[in-house]
Amino acid sequence: MTEPGCSLLSSGPADEDREWTMEDYASALARWCPGCGDHAVLTATERVLETEQLPPEQTVFVSGIGCSSRFPHYLRTYGFHGVHGRALPIATGVKLRRPDLHVFVVMGDGDCCSIGAGHWIHATRYNLDMVALLLDNGVYGLTKNQTSPTSPQGKPSNTQPRGAILPPINPLSATLGVTNVSFVAQTGDWLPAHMYETILAAYRHRGFAFVRILQRCPQYTTDLFEGAVRDPGLVELLVHPDGVTVPSLDRIYKNRREHDPADLDAARRLAEPEGKIRLGVFYRNETLPVYDETRRTPTLSSAQK
Repeated sequence: MTEPGCSLLSSGPADEDREWTMEDYASALARWCPGCGDHAVLTATERVLETEQLPPEQTVFVSGIGCSSRFPHYLRTYGFHGVHGRALPIATGVKLRRPDLHVFVVMGDGDCCSIGAGHWIHATRYNLDMVALLLDNGVYGLTKNQTSPTSPQGKPSNTQPRGAILPPINPLSATLGVTNVSFVAQTGDWLPAHMYETILAAYRHRGFAFVRILQRCPQYTTDLFEGAVRDPGLVELLVHPDGVTVPSLDRIYKNRREHDPADLDAARRLAEPEGKIRLGVFYRNETLPVYDETRRTPTLSSAQK
C-alpha cells in the first residue's frame, strides 16, 4: 500500500487555506510505454483532483493488476495496489470503513471484465459513492499480449494466434443491465478535454460512477481505435446539460446526438456502437439508494413497525 509523503499527512489551520496544484498530486515518474494511453488518463485525473481540490490525505486510489494498475504509484495520495480482479472489493472495504474518503478505482479490461466480473456486477448494484475507471485496451498487455474479454473477434494474440474466437463483451451494455446502476459513461484517451470532463462528471456524481476509457496500447493494440482517431466522423458525441459537453470539440466532431442521461432505455440502445464510437454520459441517476449511506440508516425492527 502506498501513502502520501509525511508532509501531506499533517492537518491543522495552516492546511485549511492551502491550494493544491497538479504538482502536489504527482509522485514517481510514470513508467508506462511511450505513447500509452495511461499517461493521458493520469494527467486528466490529476486535473480533476486539482479542480475539486481534494486533499491527498483524504483521497484513495485502488487498483488490481495490469499496466493501468500501476496508477496508485504515480499519485501522492493514498493507494492500494491489490491483486488481479480484486480492486472493487478492496475499494468497497475502504469506502464502508471510511465513507469520508474520496475513493477511485482503476482497472484494466482483463482486471474488471474477466476475473473481476462478479465484483463489477455487485459493486454496480451496491452503488457505493466512488469512481471506477475501466482502462480498456482490448488486451492483456502487462503479460505480453493475451486475448482479453474485450478483444475484437478475430484479433490474433499469443493465446489465440488464429484470432479471438468469441465476440467481445460490451462493458457499457453489461453495466447498464445491472440493478441499481446509477452512472455509466465512455470517453477516449485521444480526447483529453473530453476525458477530463467525463471523469469530473463521474466524481461529482452521487453513487457508483463507471467510466470506460477507450485506451490504446502502443505495443499490442495500436490499431484498435486508429480509425476513430484519424476520422472524427466515426465518433458520435452524446450531449446534454446533465451529461458532458466540450465546446472546443465542436469544430472537429460534427456527429452529435442529444441524449438525456435519465433515459435508461435509450442509454441501453446507444450502448450498441452501430458502426460509431459513442462518447459521453449514457446514464445518470442520483435518486437511487447509495449503499454506504443506506447501511448507516437505522432500520426498524418488526416489533417497532
